[in-house]
This record gives sequence, structure tokens and C-alpha cells, in this order.
Amino acid sequence: MGTHHSAPTISTAYLDQLEASSRATMAAAEPPVSEFAGAPEQDRARLGTAVEEAREDLLGIVHRLHQDPELAYQEERSAALLARVITERTGLDVQVGAHGVATALRAEVATPGFDPDRHRTVAVLSEYDALPGIGHACGHNVIAATGVGAFVALAALVADGSSEVQGRVVFLGTPAEEGHTGKEVMAAGGAWEGLDAAVMTHPFGYDVVDTLFLGRRLLSVTFTGTAAHASAQPFQGRNALDAAALAYQGIGLLRQQMAPSDRVHAVIADGGTRPSIITASARMDLYVRSAFPETLVDLSARVERIMSGAALMTDTTVDWEWDHYPPSLPVRGNAALGGRWVASLAERGREVLPAGVVPDVLAGSTDFGNVSVRVPGIHPMIAIADPDAALHTEAFAAAAATPRAEQAALDGAVGLAHTAWDFLADDALAEAARAEFEEAGGVLDPATFFDGTDGTDGADEAGSTGGTPGQEDER
Repeated sequence: MGTHHSAPTISTAYLDQLEASSRATMAAAEPPVSEFAGAPEQDRARLGTAVEEAREDLLGIVHRLHQDPELAYQEERSAALLARVITERTGLDVQVGAHGVATALRAEVATPGFDPDRHRTVAVLSEYDALPGIGHACGHNVIAATGVGAFVALAALVADGSSEVQGRVVFLGTPAEEGHTGKEVMAAGGAWEGLDAAVMTHPFGYDVVDTLFLGRRLLSVTFTGTAAHASAQPFQGRNALDAAALAYQGIGLLRQQMAPSDRVHAVIADGGTRPSIITASARMDLYVRSAFPETLVDLSARVERIMSGAALMTDTTVDWEWDHYPPSLPVRGNAALGGRWVASLAERGREVLPAGVVPDVLAGSTDFGNVSVRVPGIHPMIAIADPDAALHTEAFAAAAATPRAEQAALDGAVGLAHTAWDFLADDALAEAARAEFEEAGGVLDPATFFDGTDGTDGADEAGSTGGTPGQEDER
């Protein structure tokens, strides 16, 4: 029997220092202030009342989804529940299987005088997929309730005819955010066409109007060598596992020269079959992330060169495929819209932190980034747990079914409804939101953004190179 060593205790010193620094920054931070009037006060009050009227249905969504989590593209029961609640509360038809995705939803309501040439359209989004093994550890059950709550409240305001505001509201149920890019798949089916803005919120350990979400690409790499007996004739082999190992080490060495917000994670998914056989084929899977679309292009190219170099050093060949699932671009916030969210949440007793207070090192990715580069949008975070309960953990999954999660679902629904209606009602707000969006780069198409920029002919095609100098320059 070998000697067994206990696992070392992982220090929390860095997280502790981060938390202390964040608390000091938060204490000095002033909540963002909106310069825009938004919708008439009576409309905003009616929206709050309508959310409260739907309380039991919304909390039912929170708990039923939590108890019955479904994975990406399998959210049949979740989608059916959301559709039923919307139909029962509004009388509107809900399209199931919208925009080419079987578990996607779409419903819409417009004021009687709506004219698409003169009035605006805003979308309210819900997510409802869960994580393998730990369920709703990202709180998508809460996201589902906030989007449904906002939409049924907005539909009630349209139905009662008391408002003079003109516009259209679209509800979009967006599957497969976890590990996939469902919103980009829906884009191919026209989901974001005809919209002027989009809003959603996400559970977190803080109330914060905007926080960093990195762009993310997926890379699958296959090294191909030559099999040989590892003892009798190793010199006749070319070891693909050696290439994968060198590539893995190359990624580790690259980290010293990466921008602070860049991330690369890799696994060797297939490293061979038997120790006695020189490995003829090895596969790596990688996530490549960065804070800006342009830096994600740069990082992608650097990772490709590492793969090429590993093949060159081992006299193997390499093939890769980018973005088997579509890439996610970084979330582009919108301060004009975000200010109205802050104003609404303040009315609910929440003091929302400004952007830049929560450390950017605690960053993940979301496919809402692909929405935010097509139309002005917001993706604020709403607290359902203490800051030390990180996303994608069992602790956060437990938090997603607590009274704090229930309150966040109601507060978030009101905040989204207010922000959406403010956007339809206030021309100055809408103009500022659009101007900010254009200044940040305007419309980007994630489906084509990386074409030809990283040595590939497109996000769905593979690049390849062998152990020959200069080949990566010829692609």
C-alpha cells in the first residue's frame, strides 16, 4: 500500500483581502443616479401592484424549477410552466419552440396604437436551465420568475388601457445558457430582430448594476502522431500525448504574459489507451476568455500558435475546431438603462452598487453578451445570498430557494418591468441608451466576428498545421 497524504487546506487569504478591499470601496461608493424621468409614476405604481398580484405564481416558479432542474435544451417542464403562467395571467398565446429552439418561448403584447415605425420594442428575458449535478446553482429559477413577473405586469398595464405610453413588449424564454450559447442559436432564428432594447437580471451575492462578464470561446484540439510499441520501438512513434502535454504547459507559461482579465482553461480529454503504446491521437478541450471582443481575438490567435508549436516540437500534426457551440461576447452594459434599474430597486429598499465595485477578477461568462452587442441591454445582478456564496456551488444552489431568493424574484420583476416601461415612455432615455450603445461599438455579429481574425475561415471550421515551420503563417 502506498502512503496516503491528506489534501492541503486551501487558503482563503486572497479572497479575504479581496472582500475587505471590496467592502471599503462599497462603503465609499455612491449609488448611480438616473438623470431621466422614465415612465409616469402612476404607470410604475401599477406595475408594482401587478407583480404583487402575481406573487404566488412567481414564487411557484422559483420553487418548482428549483425542485425539478432541467439541463440545457431539455427544459421541457420548465418552459411549459412559464408558458402556462403567462397564458393564465394574461390570456396571451405563448409560442413554445420559438426561433428554432424546442424549449425557447416567445410572447408579446403591444399597445393599441403601436406603430413599429414610430414606437419602440423592448424584450424581457428569462433563463431556466440548470447545471449538471448541482441544479440551479446559478439561480436560473429566480431569473425565470423575474422575466415572467415583469412581462405579466407589463401585459396587465397594457390591458387596462390606463397608460398613454405606446410600445411593444416581447417576452423571450432563452434556454441553454449553461455551457452553451442558446441565445446565439435563437439569433439565427431571428430572435433579436425588431428589438430596440433587452433587459434581464441575474442572482448574485451583491446588488450591482453592472459587473464584468468575459467573452468566451470553445476550442477543441486533436494532435495526431504515429503509434508504436513504447518499449520495443519507441523511436518509430510520434507521441500525440507529448504534444498535448507541451500544449498544456505552454498555456501555463502563457498566463504570465496574458492581460489580467484573460483566462484560459484546458483539459486533456483523451490521452491514449495503454502505457505500452505510443499515443497516436490526443484531444484537448479549452475555454478561452477575455474582457473585450478584440482582446479575445488576440488571445485566440496566441493559443493557436501554442498548439502549432507543440505539434512542431513533437513532429505530430494538429487540427482544431473553434466554437462547436457559438462564442459568447463580453456583456456590454448600458448606463442609461442601468440607472433606471437602480432607481426602481431603490424604491424596493435595495441600494445597488455601481459598476467597478465588485472585483473584476470574479468574472464568468454569459450568452447575454451576444444580445448586448446587438441591442442596448442590461444584465444587473441581484443579491439572493451573502457574497461568500459563489455562483455554481452547492451553497448558491441552496440560496436559490430561500426567502431572499423569493424577495429577489419579486424585486427583480418590478425592476425589469419599470426599466422596460421607462424605455418605452421616455424618448430622452431611449436616445441616450442608443447613443451609448453606438459609442461602445454599435452592432456586432457574434456569428461572424471571429471570421478570418484568428487563422480560421470561420467559427465553424477547423484550422490545422503540422510539424513544418511557417505553416501557421500560411493559413
